[in-house]
Amino acid sequence: MKVYFISGLAADRRVFKNIRLPEGYETVYLDWIAQLPEESLESYASRLAKKIDTSEKFALVGLSMGGMIAAEIAKLYKPEITILLSSVPVYSHFPRRFRLARKLKLHEMIPVSMFKSASVIKRLFAPESREDKQVLLQLVRESDPAFIKWALGAILHWKNETVPEPMAHIHGSKDEILPVKYTCPTHIITKGTHLMVMNRADEVNQLLKDLLKSV
Repeated sequence: MKVYFISGLAADRRVFKNIRLPEGYETVYLDWIAQLPEESLESYASRLAKKIDTSEKFALVGLSMGGMIAAEIAKLYKPEITILLSSVPVYSHFPRRFRLARKLKLHEMIPVSMFKSASVIKRLFAPESREDKQVLLQLVRESDPAFIKWALGAILHWKNETVPEPMAHIHGSKDEILPVKYTCPTHIITKGTHLMVMNRADEVNQLLKDLLKSV
């Protein structure tokens, strides 16, 4: 069965470098496509979903923003399972600061360069290995400012209320971007951070194996 992976904001397939699926499952990456002016997250997900071969069974795995995209795709098609990593299935699970940012339109006021600089500084003090840090720093540097600006606005204005079925939600207890207290994960990785997909990959891999084998 094919398992389609969708990365997070300011990232690409390299963020899944430590992820290994069990035998019998094929990893397929849904790489980002160019956004359209004023496009919603729902519309973007619909266009991205055209890359999926829906003639056969498939599963979705979405990281952070990719999980939100996966939730939207699951409304259009019927994956065997939708697995969210460090994400949320519905907008009501956003922390309060996201709602404030939308109200104040901070995504329009804060330069993307500041966002990227903050991401670089954060990575320098994050728990990832030196090799993983290098990958993440490269991802931030190479990320498209126009895409980031669009994505920040699209996320803040996302209004999905439909939880995918069936769904599994793997979240870290120390997620600093999307705090676990605001959402309802099915699986919690103790002390896992927003990028546990890299620094806690063994645990994530085991959960993915169990979840995929269960459907």
